Amino acid sequence: MSKKEKKRLLRILIASVGFVAALFLKLDGIAEFLMYLVPYLIVGGDILWKAARNITRGQVFDENFLMSVATIGAFCLGEYPEGIAVMLFFQVGELFQSYAVSKSRKSISELMDIRPDYANVLRNGELIRVDPEEVQMNEIIVVKPGERVPLDGVVTEGFSAIDTSALTGESVPREVQTGEDVISGCINQTGRLTIQVNKEYGQSTVAKILELVETSSDKKSKSENFITKFARYYTPFIVLAAVILAIIPPLVTGQPFDMWIERALIFLVISCPCALVISVPLSFFGGIGGASKSGVLVKGSNYLEALANTEMVVFDKTGTLTKGNFAVSEIYSDKMTSQELLELAAYVEDYSNHPIAQSIKKAFGRAIDSSRIKDIEEIAGHGVKSVIDGNVVLAGNAKLMKREHIFYNDKKLVGTVVHLAVDNEYMGYILVEDEIKQDAPHAITALKSAGIKQTVMLTGDANEVGKKVATTLRLDKAYTELLPADKVEHVEELMKQKKAKGKLAFVGDGINDAPVLARADIGIAMGGLGSDAAIEAADVVIMTDEPSKIATVMKISKKTLRIAKQNIVFALGIKGFVLILGAMGMATMWGAVFADVGVSVIAILNAIRALNVKKFNTPIQVSQKQEEGNRQGAMA
Repeated sequence: MSKKEKKRLLRILIASVGFVAALFLKLDGIAEFLMYLVPYLIVGGDILWKAARNITRGQVFDENFLMSVATIGAFCLGEYPEGIAVMLFFQVGELFQSYAVSKSRKSISELMDIRPDYANVLRNGELIRVDPEEVQMNEIIVVKPGERVPLDGVVTEGFSAIDTSALTGESVPREVQTGEDVISGCINQTGRLTIQVNKEYGQSTVAKILELVETSSDKKSKSENFITKFARYYTPFIVLAAVILAIIPPLVTGQPFDMWIERALIFLVISCPCALVISVPLSFFGGIGGASKSGVLVKGSNYLEALANTEMVVFDKTGTLTKGNFAVSEIYSDKMTSQELLELAAYVEDYSNHPIAQSIKKAFGRAIDSSRIKDIEEIAGHGVKSVIDGNVVLAGNAKLMKREHIFYNDKKLVGTVVHLAVDNEYMGYILVEDEIKQDAPHAITALKSAGIKQTVMLTGDANEVGKKVATTLRLDKAYTELLPADKVEHVEELMKQKKAKGKLAFVGDGINDAPVLARADIGIAMGGLGSDAAIEAADVVIMTDEPSKIATVMKISKKTLRIAKQNIVFALGIKGFVLILGAMGMATMWGAVFADVGVSVIAILNAIRALNVKKFNTPIQVSQKQEEGNRQGAMA
């Protein structure tokens, strides 16, 4: 509990004791007035001060003004207990509100804790502690166990497990070693890491995330904008109605003014719009906090609301549905064993850093004796020619085999095929493919269960490759062989096909996806380690490489919107009903207190439910059959 909340609670307790004492003493005249005035000022003094201050600033019609007028009026009519009770329960409601906001902020404030306090930078052979903003590109920093990684960079020395939970929501630490990237905001757990900085602090992952979090509350949802506009006209209207209620009926009927003034005061208390003004924004704030706990950054409540109305999700392929790195998926040879063919390919590709070559060497998984390799020659657009153990080895595509007049297996395969020949004799082929992410099939299933009507994929890959992915993942549509500009055109065309209120979300991770992310109703960037341009252009950032998180945040958004609508209907319904009773003289000041504070507390407690996202984070169980099908469905 914050200091402000403790002070409020203390005032409530002291005023409650004074209130009870005044009720039991049963004094008369000025003594009774003073006995009730003291607890009234203790519990309501700050409300009276805020009302007066806001009036001087031109902000007349707010909840402080309504509470002040209603309670001062009650005192003027001699209804001291009712006046104090209104202030007491109003402060109790404010205390609940403060608690709810603190609880909602907790998830985001935990994310804000990723800000590094210092960096250990190596300068002139000495380790110096400096502000992260003072570290320059390519400088060497040292991160000890237990310290937070202050800047993005590449590990030059060391091995450790790093905790990424604050960024990604994942509880399992990630192991890093020499040559691997690390991002700022993670906590180094086990070993000492030496890191070469490759981004200044202002461009680092942690700085960008903090900027997104800090600006997320600036972008209001339609529901929040509605409530803001509603309160702007609603409160003055209610004050005018209360004045009319206090003056016109007694003039027309000849009844006492006291009776109608009391009804007008009750009317004011009932009409206070606290339940709406607080609970609706709180619902969206809780939803954004719940999403951040799940490793998803939503840049504003307007985007959270839009996600709830999404009916079409369009995916980029490489890096989004697939891993973006190649792996050997098939080896064919009838003249040597598969392992011998793989060894031959690894040796002939040893010099190359091409992704295809790297995937073959990774599949081979052993040290290469470079003394066995002679006379390497790269044949542009075809492949490689080399002498290994005195034999001329060719490795490349079908064009290389045709050029050398070698009869080869021309079986139609989806992926990158590396043919091998030794001394002009065909030995076999290796199929290399870009693997589908293990999480991708479950992501599509989860999106369908979340109410998404259509899933589409856009890719620049060949038609056969794209169709294979679409079939494996059971996507509704796939458009292939597209340039970046073509993707924008297809998204625009798809946006025309959806319903007027329906939204289209595009999911991508590469720099060439930035234009499409910006054009879609909702742009979703995959992976905290993805392209900076994609993250800048996106409205939602998935901090992991799991596409199933998209379904998670959509379910969170629908729950949030449902809670916000519940609060609007509940608050307006109860207040409208009790307002009518108040105008007819059938509601007391105590009933008015319930209609205001009671409704506010219930609406606030309902809004807190938006933070509960545990059921949305339950991993989808994968059957062995599904995993096998996924492996078989790997593609380029």
